[in-house]
Amino acid sequence: MTLRKLLPDKFTLALVCTVAFASLFPCRGSAATAFNGLTDAAIALLFFLHGAKLSREAIVAGATNWKLHAAVFGSTFVLFPVLGIALHPVLGHFVKPWLYLGILFLCTLPSTVQSSIAFTSMAKGNVPAAVCSASASSLLGIFLTPALVSLIIGSHANGGASSFSTVGDIVLQLFVPFVAGQLMRPVIGRWIDTRKEILRFVDQGSIVLIVYVAFSEAVNEGIWHQLSAGALVGIVIANAVLLAIALLLTTHGSKWLGFSDEDRITIIFCGSKKSMASGIPMAKILFGTHAGLIVLPIMLFHQIQLMTCSVLAQRWGSHTKAEPVQRVANAKATGTVQ
Repeated sequence: MTLRKLLPDKFTLALVCTVAFASLFPCRGSAATAFNGLTDAAIALLFFLHGAKLSREAIVAGATNWKLHAAVFGSTFVLFPVLGIALHPVLGHFVKPWLYLGILFLCTLPSTVQSSIAFTSMAKGNVPAAVCSASASSLLGIFLTPALVSLIIGSHANGGASSFSTVGDIVLQLFVPFVAGQLMRPVIGRWIDTRKEILRFVDQGSIVLIVYVAFSEAVNEGIWHQLSAGALVGIVIANAVLLAIALLLTTHGSKWLGFSDEDRITIIFCGSKKSMASGIPMAKILFGTHAGLIVLPIMLFHQIQLMTCSVLAQRWGSHTKAEPVQRVANAKATGTVQ
């Protein structure tokens, strides 16, 4: 393993620079109002593109393996929240209350899409099933995440607003653009598939903007008077513990349940990851001015999961020989979804 694999990716570095810029030059007053409106538009654009990029054919190709999908959804929306609650006596020693709420919020998020599929492909797993599970997880998260937040975090979310109001906001700002993008795929799908680099820049630019606004609000609320270097180290430790347990349980649990090697790889990578692309917009909607503190665990978990899963995927991929049919399926699936 080279040192390069342990270094943050360019997107993570961009987020770090955004946090630093927001700390020095937070938006206030009328500028904050304008940026909030721009952020709402960016969130809608982000989920519109998610919907437009999603290939229905790829989902259908992997939709029949319901036992695998049940295992992934169970890990994502049941195992993680239970771990977050059960580890409170340990995590409470490492992080402050608001940061622990950020970890609980992290536990309610859906799986990633692009990186789950990429790592599954790299490790020679069942890529069509990964496309289906990761995409369905992202879609279900629009509804399940606010429900879980309301259940385990309660009145801390959205200043005590009702769960019905919160779900309504989520549906309006995330689900409606997602469905619009999916409906437009027959018209713009080919254009999108040939411009993945440009669209990745739009995706990441939207998240950078959301992070800037969230941290501007947090800085205005005095985040750096509440957060110490020790607290940051505590978040890293808590995230590492959470990811390690999730990887161990999905690895041994999928083996105990009798899944094939290809399906086990899919369960491990789809069931142990959390989506920063979905989490940061949801945090802004659900937690308002407290979103800056809430998203810190997500940003750090994102980098830890990328480094860890990259090493695992390369190691497993180098020792696994995929069958020709599986390689063809992998190529078809990875050609339709980024």
